[in-house]
Amino acid sequence: MAVFEKTTLSNGIRVVSASMPQVGSVSCFVMLAAGSRYETPESKGIAHFSEHMFFKGTKRRPTARTIATEIDTIGGEFNAFTGKEITGYYVKCGAETRDIAFDVLGDMLLHSNFDATEIEKEKGVILEEMNVYLDNPQRYIGSVYDRLLYADQPLGWDILGTKETIETATRETFTSYLDAWYQPERIVVGVGGRIGDGLMEHLEELLGSIEKRETGVAPPVELPPDRSPVLLHTKQSEQAHLILGVRGYPIGHPDRYALQLLTVVLGGGMSSRLFTEVREKRGLAYYVHAGNGAYTDTGTLYTGAGVDVARVDEAITTILGELEGIAAEPVPADELEKARGYSKGRFVLRLESPQGTIQYGLRREVLEGEIEEPEELLRQIDAVTAEDVQRVARDLLEGKRLYLAVVGPFDDPDRFEKLIAA
Repeated sequence: MAVFEKTTLSNGIRVVSASMPQVGSVSCFVMLAAGSRYETPESKGIAHFSEHMFFKGTKRRPTARTIATEIDTIGGEFNAFTGKEITGYYVKCGAETRDIAFDVLGDMLLHSNFDATEIEKEKGVILEEMNVYLDNPQRYIGSVYDRLLYADQPLGWDILGTKETIETATRETFTSYLDAWYQPERIVVGVGGRIGDGLMEHLEELLGSIEKRETGVAPPVELPPDRSPVLLHTKQSEQAHLILGVRGYPIGHPDRYALQLLTVVLGGGMSSRLFTEVREKRGLAYYVHAGNGAYTDTGTLYTGAGVDVARVDEAITTILGELEGIAAEPVPADELEKARGYSKGRFVLRLESPQGTIQYGLRREVLEGEIEEPEELLRQIDAVTAEDVQRVARDLLEGKRLYLAVVGPFDDPDRFEKLIAA
């Protein structure tokens, strides 16, 4: 199983590597501790918009087509993603073309044009992406839930921004955001797979010239004052989509693995309690699951489902019953072992590929400043007891305020407030 090595360039940029000599490819990443959480009210959406613009041309590769052609020529795949606390850019390719992949990534990072004409063209793409997102309630419900939990602060804003902030973005909007956050102390380079020789020398040549500069910190989360625990997004639809949850733990919490097994027992896989009770026994939902949405300083334990509009009340009541049940009694030994096996198996499968392996290591390094080796993580999962799971369930669920977000043909939050208060 992968063992991670960490080194540092002369300007402080960290480099994480995971050697997998048995494969013939490499996954080359640049990941940053930067995302929509680092935006201002005027720049909502700029983290994601910037990600798009990095692919639009540099001084050496003046168009998006030029960049794409170079990656196509080596048979590579490249893409990017933006979250609330991280942003990542990557190329997957054959091991012998590693240096070309990093050359393209470095060029994009350091020399993108952010051409005003291209910015205006891309605004239309972003606005259409917003429309697609709004038309997909199964995805959009997550934004409604974030808005309910965090209100008008960065963690409560949509990653895509708003129509107004996208339309008013200028080149200066990009450069001020990038100058503030795309700095060496926030950049981690990653490579997984058949790494080869000369990696550090090549990266030093590409990225070592970035000048070290002070960078700020993300604004701390401020839990909003109590208000309605229900937020509705009224939309005519045949299915209601909901998320029901409570405030939870941040990423590095010592009970993170007990919480992981708790979410698996509740809603991980097709034999979980929620899937069995909500879908199989009662036919209330097409999908139902549980999850842990953790950030560096806050988090949430949540359940999500897509349910029959006419039976949404019964679905919510059934989910509430499962939440109460997992706090009331210890998880039976066989059920806990099933959850343990599920968690470990899914993690090991994720590490089968260079991309999955290096993404795991990079996320840990970027968000926590250290990487827990896979063997240690598996050991931590093995150490969780039924008492741990019940203790965490009681801590998070008993007597705690519930939050409910719903997308569907509803306009009366009182009806749902009564349900979750019962």
